Amino acid sequence: MVKLRGDDVIWREVESELVVLDLRSSRYLKVNGAGTVLWPLLVEGADEPALVERLVSRFALPPEQAAADVAAFLVTLRERALLTTA
Repeated sequence: MVKLRGDDVIWREVESELVVLDLRSSRYLKVNGAGTVLWPLLVEGADEPALVERLVSRFALPPEQAAADVAAFLVTLRERALLTTA
């Protein structure tokens, strides 16, 4: 299960995208529409299959494409130290 780090992270939705500020690193991250759909699941903590299913149901993506998109998004969040392992 993966979950967004709960401390020192602020986000706001702006025109169907999220703008995230990591107060630890003073870095911004702009999250696209797909990431915006996944964000609430990550706030609560979710496993990768649930994230993939959310993209499949929301955007009618093939499961393989949704899985690749989720994996890429999680890599970005891990590289920025925004995730914890729950």
